[in-house]
Amino acid sequence: MTIDEIVNLKNYPLGRANFNARCRSVLDDAGVLVLPDFIQPAALQAILAESAAKQDQAYFCAQNHSVYLTPHDPDHPDDHPANRQVVSSKGCICDDVIDQGSALRVLYDDPQFQGFIGAVTGQPALYPYADRLSSINIHYANRGQELGWHFDNSSFAITLLIQKPDAGSRFEYIKDLRNADKGEMNYADVGALLDGAKQPNVLSMEPGTLVLFRGRNSIHRVSPNESDKTRMLAVLAYNSEPGVALSESARMTFYGRL
Repeated sequence: MTIDEIVNLKNYPLGRANFNARCRSVLDDAGVLVLPDFIQPAALQAILAESAAKQDQAYFCAQNHSVYLTPHDPDHPDDHPANRQVVSSKGCICDDVIDQGSALRVLYDDPQFQGFIGAVTGQPALYPYADRLSSINIHYANRGQELGWHFDNSSFAITLLIQKPDAGSRFEYIKDLRNADKGEMNYADVGALLDGAKQPNVLSMEPGTLVLFRGRNSIHRVSPNESDKTRMLAVLAYNSEPGVALSESARMTFYGRL
């Protein structure tokens, strides 16, 4: 497949500076950029077929973690927002399982797509992970599986919804709930969210939607899947510098192998 067979370039002219500038403005203002029907129908069907065929190779795990993705803080009690535990459970296949001719790989490697991502996120250059597992991942969430509340460590994330379940799996978020650069963790509002006293925004999307999300300061989760239809989501990860690899401990935690 070629990039014009994968991306709806009529609606999303990736090479045009004015289009890229509009997208960057939306991402900067809203913290999220949602591009529905970004993937052409035939390409989406091919990605879905590949994802479904490889699901039996996924590594499934469940983890308890704080929303800040930090170790236990002895300066606070266990029920403090810094230490309260949430659950993330999902399956994942790694980059080395993705076919060389996959539409996902063509998209990920395409200079035009990378130029678009760089222009929208303000990154002068983008590089794949140096390890063989982390650049392209496909995530699976079966009934009851979820992604718990958290802040990202990275400045932005790129996801493509492949299959939507029949119920549940809502992407929920609150923009700029903390300011990590200033060390302002906003425990009060995080605690209110965890207690159900503060309500998040819900982002609706359909399969084929590309989403760019700034999650470093915007708390977010994916609620439990409430159906027997698996949620499938591709994550496309780049770095601002070459030679970056996910740590061995992180690879073992998320992928179950090195």
